[in-house]
Amino acid sequence: MPLQNRVTPQGDIVAVAARGTFMGNRGGCFHKPNQTLGLSRWKSRAWITCVLRFKDRRRALMQPNRYTELFFLDEVTALSAGHRPCFECRRGDAVAFFSAWDESGLAPLDRRAGDMDLVLQGERVRGVRDKRTFEARLDELPTGAMVLVDDTPCAIARGHLLAWSHKGYTGRHPHDGNTIVQVLTPWTTVEILRSGYCPHIHDSAAGLVDISGLRTATGEPT
Repeated sequence: MPLQNRVTPQGDIVAVAARGTFMGNRGGCFHKPNQTLGLSRWKSRAWITCVLRFKDRRRALMQPNRYTELFFLDEVTALSAGHRPCFECRRGDAVAFFSAWDESGLAPLDRRAGDMDLVLQGERVRGVRDKRTFEARLDELPTGAMVLVDDTPCAIARGHLLAWSHKGYTGRHPHDGNTIVQVLTPWTTVEILRSGYCPHIHDSAAGLVDISGLRTATGEPT
């Protein structure tokens, strides 16, 4: 029976067999001793995205009083859910993420990660677990953003909409660039993508659009 630890673009945490190509957490432990979730969906504002393997560290999942491990199809999904790169295991990406913040013209950060987490917390969730979204025109959004079209979460890649699933991108979703859509990726993260941050997209996208020059999350999720 799979654990409830897989994150969707809407930020929901569900139980599916596939785990994903990136791991992450939401600031600590919010699972019960029996490895199930209660009402809470985070411990603190520090929602991060990590690599699956780092310095040969190994441990069982969802251990008592340890952080709640979460898994994502790819980094595009993680960003949509409201996460950012980890400064420990993904330091280069974290530096690039914050450098893109500086390039975006957004308000400067004093404490860097702490300030970013405070901003993202206000943009990713409403109340206990409701996803906060905003509206935008499709052709104004950058590669790496995710939107909701006809109740289907889709990633934007080189001007195309790629329909998301737990196992990968399943096809190109028809669209009109003038369509107003609900944007799942937090507004600040969209501006960071627009300013040059290049997230890892699952390699299933390669069969649907030209992703040369983009970074891929390699392999079928395990």
